[in-house]
Amino acid sequence: MTQVEDELTSQPECWTRAAEEAPEYGEALPAPGERVALVGCGTSYFMAQSAAALREASGQGETDAFAASEFPHGRSYDRVVALTRSGTTTEVLELLGELKGRSRTTAITADPHTPVMTAADDLVVLDFADERSVVQTRFATTALTLLRAHLGLHTDAVVTDARTALTTPLPEGLVDRTQFTFLGRGWTVGLANEAGLKMREACLAWTEAYPAMEYRHGPISVTTHGTATWMLGEAPHGLAEQVRATGGSWVAGGLDPLAELVRVQRLAVAVAAARGLDPDRPRHLSRSVILAH
Repeated sequence: MTQVEDELTSQPECWTRAAEEAPEYGEALPAPGERVALVGCGTSYFMAQSAAALREASGQGETDAFAASEFPHGRSYDRVVALTRSGTTTEVLELLGELKGRSRTTAITADPHTPVMTAADDLVVLDFADERSVVQTRFATTALTLLRAHLGLHTDAVVTDARTALTTPLPEGLVDRTQFTFLGRGWTVGLANEAGLKMREACLAWTEAYPAMEYRHGPISVTTHGTATWMLGEAPHGLAEQVRATGGSWVAGGLDPLAELVRVQRLAVAVAAARGLDPDRPRHLSRSVILAH
């Protein structure tokens, strides 16, 4: 078993613990009515996208998501929440430093012995979900679970679906596909982005990700025999039939979308194995991006 595989299988337990601990972090997390920005890099940015969409859709306040390097400094926020597994990512640390005294900041991290511990005003440490892998799985989904629970949007059914995602076979023939497209709607657009990234990182797959309705506006043209389109969440009416008409495979996301992401993580490991790749050693990547000055 690879390190990535070992870590991704522990997600149900991590999610349960994060949901239980969410009330302890109430003061560090956004309050209803606050104007909030969530930031991150890579996987953490995509989790920020999902969390921001969930918070705003639930009526708890205007919420934006940005890559840390693209934060709009001309805007004013009551709180900026940074997701950073390593606590050492250059862009995140620089942004937190620039925001000192301007906006309240919170860092959600996995490592309590890193510079982010003094860079942010408030801290959430999910050290039980830390990872040795370069490729993120459980920390990202655990951080999103914490935020879902804080919003009152997490249920035990999500954990049950995660267990199902870990134990049921992947769709037959999916590992042999040559191209994968992931689709989302609302808060699951961020999950679709993350699904595509996970496949690129772990198995060098050709992947794309789109809002589901945008897929009709051009990207569907690359769908054909040998490709797969995976919907995270409820699909727009008629889209599955359109994909099947191209000859491509359609994967309907029947589980909670976060649990569907676990299935994609499993697919990434399976495709890596089929291609003779080691997902624990992704090409050109490191656990944390630290830029030299």
